[in-house]
Amino acid sequence: MRVIAGAKKGRQLKAVPGTSTRPTTDKVKEAVFHMIGPFFSGGLCLDLFAGSGSLGIEALSRGMERTVFVDKDPKAIQTIRQNLRTMELEQKAEVFRADAYRSLQAVKKRELQFALILIDPPYKKADYFRILHTIESLELINGHGIIYCEHDTVASMPDDLRHFSILKQENYGGTTGVTIYQHT
Repeated sequence: MRVIAGAKKGRQLKAVPGTSTRPTTDKVKEAVFHMIGPFFSGGLCLDLFAGSGSLGIEALSRGMERTVFVDKDPKAIQTIRQNLRTMELEQKAEVFRADAYRSLQAVKKRELQFALILIDPPYKKADYFRILHTIESLELINGHGIIYCEHDTVASMPDDLRHFSILKQENYGGTTGVTIYQHT
């Protein structure tokens, strides 16, 4: 697992020990960031269900100015912190051990809005409808912000959101699906 492009291109990332997470492959990460914008000119990113932090670190490498990483697994939090330290990105990140829904409420209280939200939960264990409707109702995306969802290819993704439309849907291999929403 490595950083694909940007300031930290080619640098290796550690995976979370054990089998509790399923890292996004480099191939999928490269394709996805190519779709949502190969590089960013600032902005705030939220990496929910962050695992190793690979997606949020990729966003930082490509120009996001700050990323908030959230995961409830202590091993994941430790791995994110190690990866940020290795990449020398600690000053551009906040890391929280918390439930995704509690963290969404917390960022709302801080009046944060994001240009990019990355959602990559354990397949078949997350309620994408609830997560996306919560993000929408709390108004956590700014302007033309993007929400990236990685999911099982058989997952049914919401298409009834009032303020977001599906920008792109792709399947990668037999198990990985990606749905990208944009604020409208």
